[in-house]
Amino acid sequence: MARAPVLQLSDISLTFGGDPVFDGLGLVVQEGDRVALVGRNGSGKSTLLKVMAGLVEPDRGSRVLGPGITVGYMEQDPDLSGFATLGDFAASELDPAETYKVDMVAEGLKFNPETPVDTASGGEKRRAALAKLLAEAPGLMLLDEPTNHLDIEAIAWLEDELKSTKTAFVLISHDRAFLNHLTRATLWIDRGEVRRQEQGFEAFEEWRDKIWDDEDMQRHKLDRKIKAEARWAVEGISARRKRNQGRVRALQDLRAERSSQIRRQGTAAMDLEVAEKSGKRVVEAEGISKSFGDKVILRDFSIKVARGDRIAFVGPNGAGKTTLLKMLTGEMEPDTGTVKLGTKLDMAVFDQNRSNIREDLTLWEAMTSDKDMRVSGKADQVMVRGVPKHVVGYLKEFLFTDAQARAPVRSLSGGEKARLLLAKIMAHPSNLLVLDEPTNDLDIETLDLLQELLTDFEGTVLLVSHDRDFIDRVATQTVAMEGDGWATSYPGGWSDYQSQRGAVAKARERDSAKQAERAASKPADAKPAAASQAPAKAKTALTFTEKHRLEVLPDEMAQIEAQIGKLSELLDDPDLFTREPVKFKKATDMLTERQEALALAEEEWLTLEEKNSDA
Repeated sequence: MARAPVLQLSDISLTFGGDPVFDGLGLVVQEGDRVALVGRNGSGKSTLLKVMAGLVEPDRGSRVLGPGITVGYMEQDPDLSGFATLGDFAASELDPAETYKVDMVAEGLKFNPETPVDTASGGEKRRAALAKLLAEAPGLMLLDEPTNHLDIEAIAWLEDELKSTKTAFVLISHDRAFLNHLTRATLWIDRGEVRRQEQGFEAFEEWRDKIWDDEDMQRHKLDRKIKAEARWAVEGISARRKRNQGRVRALQDLRAERSSQIRRQGTAAMDLEVAEKSGKRVVEAEGISKSFGDKVILRDFSIKVARGDRIAFVGPNGAGKTTLLKMLTGEMEPDTGTVKLGTKLDMAVFDQNRSNIREDLTLWEAMTSDKDMRVSGKADQVMVRGVPKHVVGYLKEFLFTDAQARAPVRSLSGGEKARLLLAKIMAHPSNLLVLDEPTNDLDIETLDLLQELLTDFEGTVLLVSHDRDFIDRVATQTVAMEGDGWATSYPGGWSDYQSQRGAVAKARERDSAKQAERAASKPADAKPAAASQAPAKAKTALTFTEKHRLEVLPDEMAQIEAQIGKLSELLDDPDLFTREPVKFKKATDMLTERQEALALAEEEWLTLEEKNSDA
């Protein structure tokens, strides 16, 4: 049975004083649609959502809503001025009898409706805007990056909410897993054209690549035809004869068609160059803890970070992921325990708050400022991995235009700011990358490239992220901070952590139960041993984290041994060096690094096993 349209756009054209953002655009959203809206940063995704919401008036065309349909729009930077608290804003369009809905949604999104707007963070304001939309339950929901500033638990809650709704929605997100789980159709904005496929985001990349392959084939055929016709015009019968004038005009039309084709936007020319190799041990933390007042952030946590590790830190907002990262990198002192940094470390930091770039600077000034963000005002070159490049030329490699080079940083979108910070970081070699929420606002193509660069990076990566798919693709180890100060390390990425966490939780429960049982069975009138009695030899008990490491290390070592086997198999090819010397060098270096990692893991296992047997 045909579904009724809830929104229809017809012949929409829109410009902002330059080239058209859209021209002749038409689309229909039907009842029950679950649509992913995808496209490169700057392609017009947010603008299209605003047109659909009726917030931007097109130059031409019509917008028609179905009978009785209301549209709710969640924007990236909501305006809460005029409201005292987040709850006041979220409930502003509700009947007083329905304000309870805000409290229900706020619990799932994990924010306090009583928080004053003046003191709320940007993330809290975004969660309030999302709560407002969900509580109002309009006939069509338009969501622009709803998972930004949500932790993984809140993202899972939102997924469940959207899975159960019968309301149509159009969704912009960089989170692959979120899009894969929710969408059934895809709108793709590419060079001002909007295409639709009746499959969810999971099928998008195959569909996109086929369209691009077909486009390349048509362009190749057109180029061959132009070349053949041009040869005829030079070598063939004189075009002055009347019967040949049509063929000359056809050649001119072919050339006009070719020149009018809009080139696809390439990916940013991102690259990571490793600095001088660090020591084998990058960070060694032993029994560290941290509290702020009565709030315990971390308790009795130990970890050894080896060169080449890619460690992801996950957990709810406020669990202390960034605090732990700062302790491991020496920026913050733990309350107890020790942190030892390795030798020859060259660190690069991607800050989730983008505090490494000043909003009032132009892109040019941001690129040429020093580490304290001071600007000389004279520099027109930037050193890029040891080679001087003109600032504008380097910015173009990261897809910025000449005009943007002189524009202030504050004028950039979230994705463009992230790309600018990556440009600044990648200009200098490093061997330790500290990345706090690097994936926010980046488009899918840039995320793909960043993932490949981190996977091939020969240094060490410490990563905080809520992007489950990205963690799966990048991380070799996941540290989960699950509240109450507990942090546990798991080999592998997000999916590996999910499959192992149940067993660890049960082990922790057994450990707690045994401690309670021992305390309960101890006689109430037990007296301490006589002071004259010689003290027994102190037993060295393993901490909970050490117990878990002892359990998971064999799997880690098996995983590393499997990687070593694959690399050895690749290097057994006698022609690899002459055929692919770059691949041969990478494989050789990776084999050495994995062998060193195995040696460190074996050493850690032996130390823990000896400590356990002495207990």
